Amino acid sequence: MENKQQLLVSLLVSFLFISSSAFLSNDHRLSRSSFPSVHAEKMIRELNLFPKEDVNIIDGRRDSTALFAGPGKKIVEKRFKFPNLASGVSVDDLGHHAGYYEISHSHDAKMFYFFFESRNSKKDPIVIWLTGGPGCSSELAIFYENGPFSIAKNMSLVWNEHGWDQASNLLYVDQPIGTGFSYSSDKRDIRHNEDGVSNDLYDFLQAFFEEHPELAKNDFYITGESYAGHYIPAFASRVHRGNKAKEGIHINLKGFAIGNGLTDPGMQYKAYPDYALEMGIIKKSEYDRITKVIPVCEMAIKLCGTDGTLSCLASYFVCNTIFSSIMALAGDTNYYDIRKKCEGSLCYDFSNMEKFLNQESVRDAIGVGDLDFVSCSPTVYQAMLVDWMRNLEVGIPELLEDGVKLLVYAGEYDLICNWLGNSRWVHAMEWSGKKDFVGSPEVSFTVDDSEAGVLRTYGPLSFLKVHDAGHMVPMDQPKASLEMLRRWMQGTMVVAPGRSEQLVAEM
Repeated sequence: MENKQQLLVSLLVSFLFISSSAFLSNDHRLSRSSFPSVHAEKMIRELNLFPKEDVNIIDGRRDSTALFAGPGKKIVEKRFKFPNLASGVSVDDLGHHAGYYEISHSHDAKMFYFFFESRNSKKDPIVIWLTGGPGCSSELAIFYENGPFSIAKNMSLVWNEHGWDQASNLLYVDQPIGTGFSYSSDKRDIRHNEDGVSNDLYDFLQAFFEEHPELAKNDFYITGESYAGHYIPAFASRVHRGNKAKEGIHINLKGFAIGNGLTDPGMQYKAYPDYALEMGIIKKSEYDRITKVIPVCEMAIKLCGTDGTLSCLASYFVCNTIFSSIMALAGDTNYYDIRKKCEGSLCYDFSNMEKFLNQESVRDAIGVGDLDFVSCSPTVYQAMLVDWMRNLEVGIPELLEDGVKLLVYAGEYDLICNWLGNSRWVHAMEWSGKKDFVGSPEVSFTVDDSEAGVLRTYGPLSFLKVHDAGHMVPMDQPKASLEMLRRWMQGTMVVAPGRSEQLVAEM
C-alpha cells in the first residue's frame, strides 16, 4: 500500500511539472484546459449549448413533471406527437412514446426516455442508443444523428429518411441521472461509476419490457458513441449477467456497437500522438516531446485499474496532458472532425435542440412540465472522472465467447476518439478468435456502389473505419450508418455491391 501511495505522489508531481512547464512555455491553453470543470464547460460551449442548470437536482417538495407513476408502478409513459411534425398519421399509429422510470436502487431518481416504434415493423429489433459526454443528453442523437427527424430553422421537424427507426424500434435514454430530463431530488443519486450506470439501465429495461411485453422477445442491441464506449460494454455485461442468473425478464441481447468510443484508455491515449502525426496536426519534434508523457500515463492507468478513486483522478490529469498538448498545437482545429475549424469557441451549433425542447407546446406534448432540460451536465461530467481512465475492454471477451456480437466503428477524421486507437484495442483484445480476426482481410464496406468504409470481421467481432466522417458518424454519413446498422443486425456486414438494396427489400 505504501508503494502505491509513493507512486501516486510521483504521478501528481509529474502532472504538476507538466503543467508548470506549460506556463514556462507561455502555453496557458495547455495548463488551464487540464482542469475538468474548465474542460466540461468548454465542451458544452463548443456545441453552442447553454443549459440553465448544471444538473437536474430539483427541490424534493416539487415535482413539476406531468408524468407520475401510480402506486406500485415503476414506469409511466404516454404516446405523443411533437408539435410542428408534418404527418397525417394519428398519435396511436405514429408509435412515439415519452416516459419516466422511477429508478429502483435510488433515493428519488427518475430516468426520462423516448421510444420510437419502427417505421418498418414492430418485429424489428429493439435498439437502445446512449450518448456520451459523459453527461450529455441522448436528445442530441435524436435531432442531429439517427433519430426519426431533424429540426428545421423555423423549429418545425423534418423526417429523417435515414433515421435508425427505419430498421429498429428505437430507445433513447437520458442518463446518467441529472442529464437531459432525468432528475432526482437527492444529490446522492448522481452516479460515479459503471456499476451505478449499468444497474440503472438494466433496471430500466426490466420495467420497460414489463410495460411492453409484446417486445420482450425481439432481438435487442445496445449502441452509442463517445463516452458511451464505457457505458456500452458495462451495460452489455450487466444484461448478459442478468440473463445467466435468470433475473427478471430475459433480454434477448444479440449485440452491442460502439461508435468513436473511449473504451480502453491505455491503448487509446497512446494513439493520440501517432494519429496527430499521421494526419499532419503535429510535427515530428512535437511528437517526440509529447510522447515522453506516455510512460507516466501508462503507469497512472495501471494504478487506476488496481487501486481506488484518487489514482484514477491522478491518471485523468496526467494522461489528458497528451491530448491537451496536441490541441495547444492544433489551433482552431475541430477535434471532433479535423477537416473542420472551430470559429472562436464554436465547433458545432446544436442550439436549436435547446430552443425546440424549451417550447411550452413541446414540453406539454412529452409531459415534462417546467423541468429544466440539461443538454450537457458539467456536474455529471465531473462525477464520472473516477471512471474515465478505467479499461472497459476487460469484460468484452466473455461476451464474444458467448456469441454476443460487437461492432466497433469510427469516423476516420475524429481526433478525440480516433479510429487508430479504437483499432488498436480491438486488434489487441485477447479472445479465442483473436488470431483469425487479425488475420482476416480488410474488405470494402460498399454503399450505393461506393466505398463507405473499410471493414474487418470475423465471427462475432467487426471493426469498421468509416470514410468521410468525424466523431458523429450518423450525422456525417447518415445513409451509410443506417446501412451499417441493418447489415450488422442481419449478420451481412460483407455484402457484394448491388446486394444492399435487395437485402432492404427482403426485410
